[in-house]
Amino acid sequence: MPERRLRRARARLAAVLGASALVGSAAVAAGPAQAAPRVPAKAPAAAAQCSAPYTIQETLDGGTTWRMCWHYESKAGLVLDNVSYQPKGEARPIKVLTSGKLGQIHVPYDDGKNEYDDLTGQGFAQGLQQLSPAECPGGTIKTVRVPDAWDPDHPDVKGLCATTRARGHAYRMNDGEKLYQAQGKDLLVYTVNQVGWYEYITEWRFSGDGTMSMQVGATGTLSPMDYDAGDGRGWPIGKGAKDYATSHAHNVFWRLNFGLDGSAKSKVEQYDSKTTATAGRIPTTKTTRTKVGKELAGDAAGARWWRVVSTAGKNKDGHPRSYEIVPGHTTKYQGRSYTKHDVYFTQYNKCEQFASNNLANCGAGAGKSVDKWVNGQTLTHPVVWVNIGFHHIARDEDQEPMPVHWQGFQLAPRDVTAMSPLTPPALSRHNGHTED
Repeated sequence: MPERRLRRARARLAAVLGASALVGSAAVAAGPAQAAPRVPAKAPAAAAQCSAPYTIQETLDGGTTWRMCWHYESKAGLVLDNVSYQPKGEARPIKVLTSGKLGQIHVPYDDGKNEYDDLTGQGFAQGLQQLSPAECPGGTIKTVRVPDAWDPDHPDVKGLCATTRARGHAYRMNDGEKLYQAQGKDLLVYTVNQVGWYEYITEWRFSGDGTMSMQVGATGTLSPMDYDAGDGRGWPIGKGAKDYATSHAHNVFWRLNFGLDGSAKSKVEQYDSKTTATAGRIPTTKTTRTKVGKELAGDAAGARWWRVVSTAGKNKDGHPRSYEIVPGHTTKYQGRSYTKHDVYFTQYNKCEQFASNNLANCGAGAGKSVDKWVNGQTLTHPVVWVNIGFHHIARDEDQEPMPVHWQGFQLAPRDVTAMSPLTPPALSRHNGHTED
């Protein structure tokens, strides 16, 4: 069955590539003129450190500038490198990530007959789709050369969109005399990769307040060869109760190599809050910090969170810069050891690239999945793996095309700047305790 899925993917990809070779250039040329996110002639030293075609730079609301490099790998697909954030008032870019990419898309079926690792086993990166101008409004579509392309005659795909998109309110405050409000926009970087009948939108968003949002959206169509859930595990699709689509999970991993303030020597901290109720009194809540000094397989809880803390830089208030991991909604898959935890902190090892079915030989006893790499090493250069799961029980509305279902998380700045980078000038003195 896995071979059948791979053959279907190759055949469908070949058909799409053939069509793209005939009409792709005309389709791109026929679209409206597009203004790309600004690409500097020479990026600042602390920023991208790559040539102009591989540099993305955009200044957003409030004067915030994001800079990054990108490249494309034969298995993981899009990789963002040297991601830096420069809010208004900062003399130089603040480096956040050395690299960020997908770490795996693990797809097990409920009936136990099929299980896929879409990145390392199903040609995810090879399925890069050509984008039309309508899919990248107001932005630019960059050409990506796919390494080890299945179609060696057409390795170049216009498949990376860099644009901006409105997100609504960035903030709002009415102090009784004046209304302060601003509408924000995000820098959006994304690709679309086809695996079998699914199409994955890998999206990276960067906001003016320093927040990064990573998510994967699954769309395309339900596999016509998986209407066979006669064991009661599926969902009837279509007329009556004849055809049952097989339920399955999408367990998406991201791999984040932090480089806060240009240093790999970040620290990791876990915070837990406990509320105690006493009869006749208002309940009290206490939050405790635990320094994560060794590798950790972490489980999210209602009052638990983690942050990665810089050891090389502080904000203007003298507080260490950090980024907080904010998981989105997830359905934890219990069928495999590597999907049983929400986040992993591992010591950097170049060989450890994929959360499951890791292709490289990392040595005797190293294991092929991220859970095996949590073995007690001291964290001096932490790599963060975030696991967000979605249990896809198909519905009538998934036909056709399938509406996008999203799964992902955020990295929220915590003390990166002394105040919000979007603070209007009239309120710039309101830092810390203030009294009328």
